Amino acid sequence: MESQAGGKRSPGRSGRVVVAGLVIVVALGALAWAGIANRARAMVTLTRETNELAVPTVSVIQPKRGAPQDELVLPGTVQAFRDAPIYARTGGYLKSRHVELGTRVAANQLLAEIDAPELEQQLQQARADLATAEANARLAQTVAERNQDLAKTDSVSRQDLDNALGTLEARKTAVESARHNVDRLVQLKGYLRIYAPFDGVITARNTDVGALIDSGASGGVARELFHLASTDRLRVFVNVPESYARATKRGLTAELTLAELPGRRFTATLARTAESIDVASRTLLTEFEVPNPRQELLPGAYAEVHIALPTPASALILPVNALMFGSDGVRVGVVREGGVVAILPVTLGRDFGTDAEVASGLSGDEWVVLNPPDSLAGGQIVRVLKPARPAVPKPAGAAR
Repeated sequence: MESQAGGKRSPGRSGRVVVAGLVIVVALGALAWAGIANRARAMVTLTRETNELAVPTVSVIQPKRGAPQDELVLPGTVQAFRDAPIYARTGGYLKSRHVELGTRVAANQLLAEIDAPELEQQLQQARADLATAEANARLAQTVAERNQDLAKTDSVSRQDLDNALGTLEARKTAVESARHNVDRLVQLKGYLRIYAPFDGVITARNTDVGALIDSGASGGVARELFHLASTDRLRVFVNVPESYARATKRGLTAELTLAELPGRRFTATLARTAESIDVASRTLLTEFEVPNPRQELLPGAYAEVHIALPTPASALILPVNALMFGSDGVRVGVVREGGVVAILPVTLGRDFGTDAEVASGLSGDEWVVLNPPDSLAGGQIVRVLKPARPAVPKPAGAAR
């Protein structure tokens, strides 16, 4: 009886086994449910992140208005308003010199005198030739008049009369030729005294007393005696880039600065332009005039020309990294309400290097995409990253 009773399991022990089994099943179920829930949450997170990454993030900027005036700084060459080399018109030896390098002279002031004794002899010979021609003409006049009287009575033939009249005309022509030769030599003699053609300063002297002067009339090489420059008013020549040519009009003012005169500015006025673009340099040659009453500016100096160019009121400025270049022209990406992208064609004006002028295509209120990706297309939804101004429209799906 005891052995049979000992072989049977007690009801308390069997209950504990059942409870333990149930606990294990519940624990396994809970672990399975936790794994499934974690997977579900991870999938939701992954889906959200994937959707967020599918919307590209861009930076935007608004175009800025161009300044009412642009200052264009260009190199310029200062030149005398009038500049002339002085040569001798006739040859000889320099008899006297009345000016030196740097001498300021007035118009018609005597600069030098040339001694040419051969010219005086040529003038005397020409006057003698004129007297001979006049004498021959008077004789021919007498013969012609006599033959005309004799022809009335048929005392001379018609041929003799014609010969006499022809000789008279030839003698008169010889007189005119001799007279013009005398006048020419008289004028050459007048060139023995060299005068200044205008007020100015002697910027070069290449001769001295006793030097042989060759005018080049006999086939030699003429040499410049003096160089005269008028410096009361100066010209400044500036090559303006083609993109600014339309804005460069007569009457435009500019300021000159020179390294040797720091802090000083001289006002110049645009007097004329070449009215043509140079093909080689793609520039417009312009000429400014600047008064120089105190002779502070020197011809030949290098100057920086500061030109204030008016800009159109509608001119907008964008960084070049906001432009998209393609076969259909220049375009920009604009973010509109709801983060929708629109691709707008624009027309460019002047190029400032890192910035460019937009002549048309934008109103100035748009938000333009910076560094647009190649995949950017019209109608695409984007997210704006750190807009330059708070008024940018919020894109769809952006964090609030």
